[in-house]
Amino acid sequence: MTSSPALETAPAVGLGGQTRALIGLALPLVGSNLAGFAIHLTDVVLMGRYDVTALAGMVLASSLYVIVFLTGSGFAIAVMPLVATAAAEGRVTDVRRVTRMGLWLSGGFTVFAMPLMLASGRLFAAMGQDPAVADHAARYLWIGGWALLPALVIAVLRSFLSALERTAVLLWTTLGMVVLNALWGYALIFGAWGLPEMGIEGAAWAALATNALGAVLLLVYAVWRLPEYRLLQRIWKPDPGALARVFRLGWPISGQLLAEVGLFAGSAVMVGWVGAIPLAAHGVALQLASAAFMVHLGISQAATVRVGRAVGLRDGAGMRQVALAAVLLSGGFALVTSAAFLLMPETLLDNFVKDSDPARPEVLAVGSTLLALAALFQLFDGAQIVAMGLLRGLQDTALPLLIAGLSYWGLGLSAAYGLGFVAGLDHVGVWLGLVLSLVAASILLLARFGSLIRQYGA
Repeated sequence: MTSSPALETAPAVGLGGQTRALIGLALPLVGSNLAGFAIHLTDVVLMGRYDVTALAGMVLASSLYVIVFLTGSGFAIAVMPLVATAAAEGRVTDVRRVTRMGLWLSGGFTVFAMPLMLASGRLFAAMGQDPAVADHAARYLWIGGWALLPALVIAVLRSFLSALERTAVLLWTTLGMVVLNALWGYALIFGAWGLPEMGIEGAAWAALATNALGAVLLLVYAVWRLPEYRLLQRIWKPDPGALARVFRLGWPISGQLLAEVGLFAGSAVMVGWVGAIPLAAHGVALQLASAAFMVHLGISQAATVRVGRAVGLRDGAGMRQVALAAVLLSGGFALVTSAAFLLMPETLLDNFVKDSDPARPEVLAVGSTLLALAALFQLFDGAQIVAMGLLRGLQDTALPLLIAGLSYWGLGLSAAYGLGFVAGLDHVGVWLGLVLSLVAASILLLARFGSLIRQYGA
């Protein structure tokens, strides 16, 4: 067995060493997460300035796209702990095998998912959506839906590079994608710089081109800078053993992601039952909470890698130290964001509502209340995603799927409905249901991690 030359960091020792290693790994991941969030935000801003109906179509199309993408990305995420552990043990061949099969599964998933994208017009019509909005959404997905394949390739390569602690390239690539998507989107949507005005179809072409270029750049980097892994060697050759490992670990991750997306999608539907103004405030408050979540997600991803390495090194004490460092970092950031949500809600909400909008005072008032509740769940939202990351590092995904389903759907959605509409608390009750689900998930998932690491002597 040969050691992996791609792992350039020395083994971290003690809580301080693990914390420094975690921060160094997490910061570029946090940056790339926020940059990815900025791509979506840019699309919304550009389309909102072009046409309201087209914006509604993009929102509808994006809702379907995100659900499909998350369903497929579980296989990509599964590559991360498998590569981290194999690299720590010096199993270079296994690193290549699981990464290649992650790419295979992503390609296979795209084949099965694309008919849904291409037939989305009939799907949206059957759902009773406004015909004009459904038409815009279908036109977007007919082109932009093909971005699914390069987006999943990016997700696999992101896991591969993160597991080898090569995260700076992810940050710079994603930042470049933000700029290119904004420029191409502006040019193709509005017909700038001599290009034709294409509206929502222009946004779709921009998304496809941006994702395709991002995938090519990361693949070139992986082959050029990490030649020892020979990533594309016999890429066409099936590997049933590695395929089964990635699939077995990945499908519950997809389920976990869908359970959480379902929780927040369900909450949006319930708040919509209350009224348009609470729904608008809900959307804005959730955007701010989602931006904060990108930081916790980056810490979680770094924790997956560090625990995965500790598994390869049979370092039980290191696992516990990584967990403590991740929880402390996430908790510290949660306290900062909670304070901001509580102390300056109107400042944060201000840029999302036009001064001339007659509903502005009501949206700000309701949004301030929801941000206070968002402050309440910040700590638990961070804790549950960090716990998920720690468990993925241990390659434990099946029971966490059950915990997620029970917490988010069994408790969360039922509590949101009960508190919102049986108890009569309306949108406040719905958000209290969100809080309860995140509290339950964080406690159960952290307890699961604590029970598993005892077998490593931690």
